[in-house]
Amino acid sequence: MRIECAAVELPDYPKHSNRLPFLGVLGFVDTPSDTAPSGARGHRIILTREAAVKALGSIVGMGLCRRSDNSGHNVERKMGVITKAYLLGNRIIVKGIVYAKDCPNDVDQLRNGKFGMSYEIGDAKVSDMRQGVWELSRITFTGAAVLLREKTAYKGTRFWLSADKAQNPLDKNCAL
Repeated sequence: MRIECAAVELPDYPKHSNRLPFLGVLGFVDTPSDTAPSGARGHRIILTREAAVKALGSIVGMGLCRRSDNSGHNVERKMGVITKAYLLGNRIIVKGIVYAKDCPNDVDQLRNGKFGMSYEIGDAKVSDMRQGVWELSRITFTGAAVLLREKTAYKGTRFWLSADKAQNPLDKNCAL
């Protein structure tokens, strides 16, 4: 198995009151989305593996957002940052921190396990816009959101806080 990875290392500071680690399945490569994401004009999408590998470094350092009603993105309200991204099979895995002390209400709500993720992109290139399912052959990740799984374009996405790692079904490579 080959793992493509991009990361930034934060200085170790045990028991930092504002750094709560998270882990998530942000999306999938070479897999059609279940529904059309916002901005895709009603089209489902497929992110190619090649485009995802090239774009992995663009997600590191980007913000993690959430709408208070859990329905979508709020790019003007960041509650965390992504510090690592890699592919595991066809899954795009991200790790990072949630600002626990700054966003205690978010942390309380996110512990219930009903959440998935969605990515924000720019500079996208669609191979053929006449197709029913748009194939993305180039993107730049510009951020990510946490929202209810039923609101995500990929229903198989997941989001876990560090305290939830016992519920995390991903393999040992994804340990928090």
